[in-house]
Amino acid sequence: MPAKKYISNLPYALPEIEGMEALVELALDIRWSWNHAADKIWQAIAPKLWAQTHNPRVVLQSASRKKMEEVLADESFKNLLNEVVCARKEDAANDTWFSKNYSSSVLSCIAYFSMEYMLSEALPIYVGGLGNVAGDQLKSASDLGVPVVAVGLLYQQGYFRQEIDKYGNQQAIFPFNDPGQLPVMPVRLPDGQWLNIEINMSGFQLLLRAWQVQAGRVKLYLLDSNHPANLPIHRGITSEIYGGGAELRIKQEILLGIGGWKLLQALNIHPEVCHLNEGHAAFLILERANEYMKAANVSFEEALTVTRAGNLFTTHTAVPAGFDHFYPSLMEQFFADYANKELHIDFQDLMALGRQNAGDFSESFNMAYLAVRGCGAVNGVSQLHGRVSRHLFSPLFPRWAIAEVPVGSVTNGVHTPTWDSELADKLWTTTCGKNRWRDETETLENDIQKLSKETLWNFRNESRKLLVDFVREKFARQVSVSGEPANFDKDIFQHETLTLGFARRFVPYKRPNLLLHDKERLVRLLTNKDCPVQLVIAGKAPPYDESGKALIRQWVEFIEQYNLYHHVIFLSDYDMSLSEHLVQGVDVWLNTPRRPWEACGTSGMKVLVNGGINLSELDGWWAEAYTPEIGWAIGDGLEHSDEAAWDVAEAESLYQLLEQQVVPEFYRRNEKNIPEAWVERMRKSMATLTPQFSANRTVREYAEKYYLPAAAQYKLRAADNGKIGKAILHTKNELNNMWAKIKFGNVAIGQIDGGYQFDVEILLEEGRLENVAVEMFANGINGAAPEHIKMRRASVSEDGKTYLYEAKIFTQRPSDDYTARIIPDCTNINVPLELELIHWQH
Repeated sequence: MPAKKYISNLPYALPEIEGMEALVELALDIRWSWNHAADKIWQAIAPKLWAQTHNPRVVLQSASRKKMEEVLADESFKNLLNEVVCARKEDAANDTWFSKNYSSSVLSCIAYFSMEYMLSEALPIYVGGLGNVAGDQLKSASDLGVPVVAVGLLYQQGYFRQEIDKYGNQQAIFPFNDPGQLPVMPVRLPDGQWLNIEINMSGFQLLLRAWQVQAGRVKLYLLDSNHPANLPIHRGITSEIYGGGAELRIKQEILLGIGGWKLLQALNIHPEVCHLNEGHAAFLILERANEYMKAANVSFEEALTVTRAGNLFTTHTAVPAGFDHFYPSLMEQFFADYANKELHIDFQDLMALGRQNAGDFSESFNMAYLAVRGCGAVNGVSQLHGRVSRHLFSPLFPRWAIAEVPVGSVTNGVHTPTWDSELADKLWTTTCGKNRWRDETETLENDIQKLSKETLWNFRNESRKLLVDFVREKFARQVSVSGEPANFDKDIFQHETLTLGFARRFVPYKRPNLLLHDKERLVRLLTNKDCPVQLVIAGKAPPYDESGKALIRQWVEFIEQYNLYHHVIFLSDYDMSLSEHLVQGVDVWLNTPRRPWEACGTSGMKVLVNGGINLSELDGWWAEAYTPEIGWAIGDGLEHSDEAAWDVAEAESLYQLLEQQVVPEFYRRNEKNIPEAWVERMRKSMATLTPQFSANRTVREYAEKYYLPAAAQYKLRAADNGKIGKAILHTKNELNNMWAKIKFGNVAIGQIDGGYQFDVEILLEEGRLENVAVEMFANGINGAAPEHIKMRRASVSEDGKTYLYEAKIFTQRPSDDYTARIIPDCTNINVPLELELIHWQH
């Protein structure tokens, strides 16, 4: 009998049968997680296993040789496989949004760094929102052809799985992530050797293995410390996402930032732009500068001046406590030698990059401060969050107006093909075309507006029915584990009942128990015989957060106390798969965070494409999306210091909205049993919000607003071994040295027709007044941007020490609204991000 042959490019053996390599290639491209053309292939091989795991690699690994020979001999299967393979190749060869618009730009590569990525439940290396944003942006970058390569960590356990016991207690389970069952491949050198990255970890040499995830056109590289040659304590660095204390966290962030940059260099990948998705990866700023200073033979300061132009920092944090802080002693343990031997700077100079007060040696090292000081641009993740972040980072820019703190915003969006249902995909494809999320989206609104009321309502009814069937099946399995409730009825929930969804992390600021403020009132709302309501809840509390676990217990106890299993269900183990079912089927998505703690929020965006409607606090993305025609809102758009009293007021507002608007509108039907007002709200929400809050728009905005300018600025500074970068540093040093010698002299205000003439004297003890601007500044009115009018230099005294500046301002505002100020004005220097000097008229 001839020896069996096996495909050898995997860490496990698969039979070498004609068509098998094509299946392996498809299974290892996580594009299947949003392009579902191949779903029928995996269903044909192992339908039950595919339904349980949605992991093609597990499906292939588990199938017998006989089974594979059978399916690959089937003509219909072979035709489907060939069709999917050809479509994939054709898609890869097509022009993309980026290639059509920016093929001649200097931007060839963006390196995206994140602690977590939510790409598929088959790759559980995510916790929640941060990973959701990262995964969706990678997928849209693939769709649009934006040249992104991503870096993260491969966790042995990932985030915990959740079970709820019969008492409502959350039980955390940590299954092992077996790389042999994940859609990852080892990164190997041309000679077949596994690529190892070597870094120093507090005096010990640490070897990192590298894995590759293919996500369409994008590659994600994951570092793993579980190397046999490492000490046991080091092998566990990548054991658990966000696990352990500060020491484990700093080790993980060293791996991500320093190890991640070393990995790119080992792969001969040289990005013009590095995108830090939160401050966890900020150590890459140091390593990127370190690599450049050695290549160009320049100082660390010069190297940082050059390389920061190519770094972008996106913050997702709404409160100062959300930033990672490391004690000086911990930083010294890991970075004293690195500062002296690698960067050739004093350790306290490195610490100053992460401190508000460089001279306070007791102050902890703030990773977000390092990110701000090491990047050429900073942004929040919604318009409101941009404003919040300007307040958070204002200590780094003393005496600057809050509105001028250099933090912009790009509102997050979701990767619509990932979160739309099969029903929604068919509806949008028929209406808007197959390639609607791969280019501009400006025509989609008009396309959706053309759909009939009957079509939209039938679509919504079918979507809800699928969710109800899923809830019944899911809860039946859940009951079989917990043993409760004893009176369980498999026909819980009804296909025609208004269905609300609430799912997120269970932490106090999300206020997941706001609906429980008046339990009797909520019971009456849910159990109204004429207009019933059903509510699906899901969410995890952080494993060591007892307050979050208590919030889960409150819901479970409430359901038990009032025997509400036909109206309220808490589904355990909130993950990507469960989230998909919920957002595809609910009629209304609830969100109740305490403003302004929700930096953006993306869960509510996922219901848009599926015809769901949002009822949310005016926070994050909803603060800029909401209009009365497309959904409902609670809150007044302001922050309130008396949180307890405001919670009571907003609970009352939530009940009133549900009782007086949401429920009646859903059940108010025409002669065809269609709720006309509801369907029109649904149509408006789908048409206007889905394109606006898609990752397609987000990634295009990042490319045009940040990536392309950052690449151009980095190239400019790096040319000729950093010639311009050196000149910029020289100018900055000159201004820093002379700034204390610049003073205000006399300020004169004269009345002119329609306004004023301002004459301002500037005094300089010695030297020449260069690279500065004198402005008249006034705060904006009613939230408008500040006014700043650049003054003209009118004369210089004979001794060169007195400079006269003048400006005419035509305005109805009083003259004392305007104040003179002096700021740096330098070519190629981002003020105040890179130079926060400022003088105000006293």
